[in-house]
Amino acid sequence: MIQPPITSLTNPRVKAAVRLRDRRERELTGLTIVDGAREILRALDAGARVETVFVADDLLRTPDAHELAARLRHRPSTPAVTPAVLAKVAYGERSDGVVAIVETPRLTLGDVVLGDDPLIVVVEGVEKPGNLGAVLRTVDSAGADAVVAADPRTDPFNPNAIRASLGTIFALPVVVATSTETIAWLIDRGIRPVAAVVDAPTDYAAVDLRGPLAVILGSEAEGLTTAWHDPRVTAVSIPMHGIADSLNVSIAAAILLYEAVRQRSLRTDRGA
Repeated sequence: MIQPPITSLTNPRVKAAVRLRDRRERELTGLTIVDGAREILRALDAGARVETVFVADDLLRTPDAHELAARLRHRPSTPAVTPAVLAKVAYGERSDGVVAIVETPRLTLGDVVLGDDPLIVVVEGVEKPGNLGAVLRTVDSAGADAVVAADPRTDPFNPNAIRASLGTIFALPVVVATSTETIAWLIDRGIRPVAAVVDAPTDYAAVDLRGPLAVILGSEAEGLTTAWHDPRVTAVSIPMHGIADSLNVSIAAAILLYEAVRQRSLRTDRGA
């Protein structure tokens, strides 16, 4: 039996979804808001548990949105809603006509399974969800194995981070840990930390980035903390030829990751 659409902004399911705008509520419930059909589909494909999907039929326009609605239409957890209700639960201004409430993965460093030649990205002190999401999208594109958010100032599964990652956050192991825990974990597993530091004397292109490697990135405003001033950490810089003294963290991630990928491909091509 088809249920009538939810029309009330005070419906309990709607009110519960709206509360997830607050970080404390997300951390307490282990749930988050996923805004956008492509992002929800990627969450589903990655095996994430989707608690609720709100669908406003009048706003379904993209192929991804229609595919998602068709996949989930007959589930009790997929209520139809009016456009006004969808606007209430949506986190961003742009909507594909679908908004999901998804359980966030809660991984520890001990949960991360690594191969023989891992490539890890550590982002310390990230405070802007959009920057974190862009880093995750870069990490996915480069084929890296995991992301560690060290002492983050935003929760990795902030809805804006999910949207900026285009949903790739669900396809990667994403772990929250302290910087001290992260350094110990890397060293214990024989993974060499290479940190981007603005005034480091060594150019990133002059460093061997093959083998088990972690690319370490700090916040744009403050860089890395003193926890990374460790003789076991290799500091490298990205040359800056203009008046700016730093790059967006996702751009820095892309430069270092793709240089590592390039060096690794050369090793493979030569059979070394």
